[in-house]
Amino acid sequence: MQVSKKLVNSVPGCADDALAGLVACNPAIQLLQGHQVALRSDLENIRGRVALLSGGGSGHEPAHAGYIGKGMLTGVVAGAVFTSPAVGSILAAIRAVTQAGSAGTLLIVKNYTGDRLNFGLALERARAEGADVQMVVVGDDSAFTTQKKAGRRGLCGTVLIHKVAGALAEAGASLEKVVHRVKAAAGAMGTLGVSLSPCSVPGSGPTFQLAQDELELGLGIHGEAGVRRMKMVPADEIVKTMLDHMSSSSNASRVALEPGASVVLVVNNLGGLSFLELGVVAGAAVHCLEDRGVCVARALVGTFMTALEMAGVSLTLLLADDDLLGLIDAETTAVAWPNLARVPVTGRSRVLAAPEEGPKVEEPIPAGAPASQRVQLVLERVCSTLLGLQEELNELDRAAGDGDCGSTHARAARAIQEWLNSTPLPARPSQLLSTLARLLLEKMGGSSGALYGLFLTAAAQPLQSHSDPAAWAAAMEAGIEAMQRYGGAAPGDRTMLDSLCAAAEELRALQAPGADLLPVLAKAVQSAEAAAESTKNMEAGAGRASYISSACLELPDPGAVAAAAVLRAVLEGLQSQSG
Repeated sequence: MQVSKKLVNSVPGCADDALAGLVACNPAIQLLQGHQVALRSDLENIRGRVALLSGGGSGHEPAHAGYIGKGMLTGVVAGAVFTSPAVGSILAAIRAVTQAGSAGTLLIVKNYTGDRLNFGLALERARAEGADVQMVVVGDDSAFTTQKKAGRRGLCGTVLIHKVAGALAEAGASLEKVVHRVKAAAGAMGTLGVSLSPCSVPGSGPTFQLAQDELELGLGIHGEAGVRRMKMVPADEIVKTMLDHMSSSSNASRVALEPGASVVLVVNNLGGLSFLELGVVAGAAVHCLEDRGVCVARALVGTFMTALEMAGVSLTLLLADDDLLGLIDAETTAVAWPNLARVPVTGRSRVLAAPEEGPKVEEPIPAGAPASQRVQLVLERVCSTLLGLQEELNELDRAAGDGDCGSTHARAARAIQEWLNSTPLPARPSQLLSTLARLLLEKMGGSSGALYGLFLTAAAQPLQSHSDPAAWAAAMEAGIEAMQRYGGAAPGDRTMLDSLCAAAEELRALQAPGADLLPVLAKAVQSAEAAAESTKNMEAGAGRASYISSACLELPDPGAVAAAAVLRAVLEGLQSQSG
């Protein structure tokens, strides 16, 4: 078995170190000496109020210590990774808040056997000492369609229970009232998770195996497998499947998502999902619920209760009326609770109309302006060239990190193709380049989009009054100057400028009277291609590649290769239409 890599000091001490680290960075939390217990630093302020204690095994961070604070938990008791905390530590926490003058203590426990047993035993011992203690067991799992004897597992919905209970306690509610309201909320809630990969407990390997094209539906938060496996499908379909499962009339643990219902939605990162994917899932969940006529009253998107580094997401739905929303909206100082907008997600405008462009200034058509058909054929050649180079450029770019240079240029090519098929070409060269600049800035993305946009915007200026070969040579110089001024690179830095500058040197010959365009352009293309090839012997001085050891950069720069390929395509496009 291959043991996973973890940034820990030791496997036995990692849970203690993690809790101590949170306390070290948060003056509002303190440790209870001799125990794996974290408590509010201002325990004197809970006098006369209900104290709230929760906890469980570590590995679910930021749960539960991240929810300690005014308006949420008074303290938490942590066990080792995925292991219920010790009875002695739970009892010590109850004693600490009782001695601080609390008006009773509520234990909020996720429904797992070890947690129920250990928190329950601590409760009985505390009661024997005269403490007023009650316990609520949260089971919000909607994975199993038939009721299990053990009941529903406690998942991310527990965080919402912390918030509801915390708001009530802070407002001075009695222990009985807090228990009653919390049980009602817990009964109107469901959670379902899906994962793309397992997690691994420190010192061990993965908890289960998933094929590359599979995902796990209905898994818990301790690395256990789910209720079924599915093939990978788009995120929208995954979210729909999750919501269908959670609300199915045949599911004994269903959430009653009737049209007109109002819900609090929690989109929870199970630990290793990228925030990009989390945003995709969140948007899909909101749209899917709204399509069912459900009002998303509040939406929490982030990392709330994890399973170590599991790449997955859970959706929690809490049916909520105005009173419950008031408790969700109540202020808290807990560091892991998000800065939540106190307005419904559903029913608001999500798009601001873009400002209109200013009136376009009509430019006179300069002498020697190229015919639209000729330009279209050249641009089509450029696009087909870039699309054909996509994988080659991506492979070259992987040496410097992200490996998307070919995809970025292909995105630009497709945008130009779409534009060519939908819009007449501008007759004026300056307008042509300015339009291409705006198109690439909007559609291409990345630093390449910005650099090409700069180049074309600046190159358009010399072409406003002339478009003879000399003006095009001047346009090349102007574009390169703008790229150097704003991009910070220079020839020799292993960038696209190496190709462009080499070509510009040759294109200066066009400024001589009677210069023949195609032979000069052919020499410029040869120089650009030679310069692109020579970049594999250069040490990068700009761009992402400058952070990579030169020993790793044995291939030519993809930007330089792409620029040379564009020039080659322009040449071939013109040659195909000559004589």
